[in-house]
Amino acid sequence: MKKKIPLIAITNDDGIDSPGIAALASALNELGEIVVVAPTKQQTASGRSIYGKRDAQFLRKEISADGISFPGYHCDCSPAQVIGHALNVLFIARKPDLVVSGINYGENLGTNVTHSGTVGAALEAASVGIPSIAVSLETSIENHRIYAETDWSAARYFSKIIAKKVLYVELPFDVDVLKIDVPANADEKTEIRFTRVSRQSYFSARVKSPSQKSELKQSEVYISIDRNKLEPDSDAYAILVDKVVSVSPLSVDLTSRVSMKNLEKVLI
Repeated sequence: MKKKIPLIAITNDDGIDSPGIAALASALNELGEIVVVAPTKQQTASGRSIYGKRDAQFLRKEISADGISFPGYHCDCSPAQVIGHALNVLFIARKPDLVVSGINYGENLGTNVTHSGTVGAALEAASVGIPSIAVSLETSIENHRIYAETDWSAARYFSKIIAKKVLYVELPFDVDVLKIDVPANADEKTEIRFTRVSRQSYFSARVKSPSQKSELKQSEVYISIDRNKLEPDSDAYAILVDKVVSVSPLSVDLTSRVSMKNLEKVLI
């Protein structure tokens, strides 16, 4: 019997024209059949929100990388909506065996994970039972919303080795998404560390002279981590302090891991 070639859907929150999504498609090309589905334009920090123009539809656009052309489709909507709509209209006969979201401009760490459209797209796929990966590369804040020239080689390498494993092993129960964050100075010899998500907010915003009339555009984003209180087993510690690749298992179950009986004693 002929072995079925895995179907891999690649998406992002940076838009169909992002060099990061092309780099990811090229990196995973040897692992299966690649189909790119992405937002039409930049959708950074859209989380798992579901929105888009009511008349939006998928438009075809070939993605070229390293001399290879991949079928691509884009829709003017949020990353999670892209995945949902793609499952309804593009992947009717067969769902993807794997969804990989990225490679994102900028690390996704700590409580800001829920802000991330990169992670949001992966969670949307995971919510219908598709193994998913979200890949982000540490960059300067100034490059989060522009297609700056970037060295994707390390992020490509780690995306491929993790994706290859996920395709052929069954992840433990409650591991629905693997969130990969790659430090800016990483290479193929950089250590991989399995981490939990920090309880600290990694990015915050501030306004220098705040008032009721302050505009959103006046907000300045900065890294707000308190390094003295940073958990050594966290994703933020791995990236900021030890400069290793962080792989965090995420669950679609947001229920607090607390004894319900103990909670009942406190509240009732």
